Amino acid sequence: MPDGVRQPRRVFHYSNSHQFRRSPSPSLEPSSSPRYQTSRFGDAGLRILSAPHRPARHISRTAIKILDAPELQDDFYLNLVDWGNNDCLAVGLGSCVYLWNANTSRVTKLCDFVNDAVSSVSWAKQGSHLAIGTNKGTVLLWDTETSRRIRTWTGHTSRTGALAWSSNILTSGSRDHKIYHRDVRSPNQYFRKLDEHVQEVCGLKWNEEGTMLASGGNDNNLLIWNSHQDNLLWKFRDHTAAVKAIGWSPHTRGMLASGGGTADKTIKFWNAISGAAISSHDTGSQVCNIAWSKKTNEIVSTHGYASNSDSSSNQVIVWRANNMQRVATLSGHSSRVLYMSLSHDGTTVVTGAGDETLRFWDVFSTAEVIRREPEDRRECLR
Repeated sequence: MPDGVRQPRRVFHYSNSHQFRRSPSPSLEPSSSPRYQTSRFGDAGLRILSAPHRPARHISRTAIKILDAPELQDDFYLNLVDWGNNDCLAVGLGSCVYLWNANTSRVTKLCDFVNDAVSSVSWAKQGSHLAIGTNKGTVLLWDTETSRRIRTWTGHTSRTGALAWSSNILTSGSRDHKIYHRDVRSPNQYFRKLDEHVQEVCGLKWNEEGTMLASGGNDNNLLIWNSHQDNLLWKFRDHTAAVKAIGWSPHTRGMLASGGGTADKTIKFWNAISGAAISSHDTGSQVCNIAWSKKTNEIVSTHGYASNSDSSSNQVIVWRANNMQRVATLSGHSSRVLYMSLSHDGTTVVTGAGDETLRFWDVFSTAEVIRREPEDRRECLR
């Protein structure tokens, strides 16, 4: 090797004739190990605590819009308000049906029966067809785009206070205790008659799949029917007053809520698949309507007479469905809140009362939408 040239050497390198064997170093525990934790909370808890704070949901306690509704009947057994998927509100006032367009606020008179009174209205799930029931028992189908009556059905011998749609099937319930299934494609008046109630039928609701029909009556009974057959699946007799308020959960398959009248005042939850009663809750006042939120696992109920004080009468109440805790109490009506419907987008609730006003409430516009399972809807397990 030439003079003056040094061989580079590695720093801190031991070199001898015997290879140096190092003993395996002990494995080091991660810093997340419990023995190194200085907090009583685990990783999951710390992630929750460090998540950005979400502001509390605000529901305005005052109506965002009020419309006069002269001749809106103060009758518990009628169903005179319905908000369609076409964003048009149908309201029965005396012998007339009026339409209010939510996009333009335009009001039009659809029809006037002159010698008969409107007792129920119900929009078809799609399109512009509106079903109307009258005090004489007639059921009519109108095309609201052309303002033309396209069908008239008879069969009931008294007022038709309840209507419900399942695809092309229109179901009607009456004071004559009867329920009729009518196919709008058939020339026949009806294809099925259900004759199990012993007093007026005042509540009718199809489930989302169209496989079960719930009917409520002034006989205090809540009945569950199989599809379009005359097969009675369940008869629930737990209510002690008329059952007009009925609502199927859009989130849990087979779950049904019902509300009782003045002598009952309860909201009850049912498993319509197994026929089991899930729970019962005393609301303190007559239950007139029940509707499930399309966005959250909450229900809205409207109320009439209260047992304790006038201040708790005539309210609109939002509840958490799983534990029936109050989310909001909305006041403003001076008479029983007998009618209710939800907007197509599920954000706004409209209510009608014997004080002859319609009030619009912004209830769910700030609510977070439920994350649905891949199977779309969970089954009612209880």
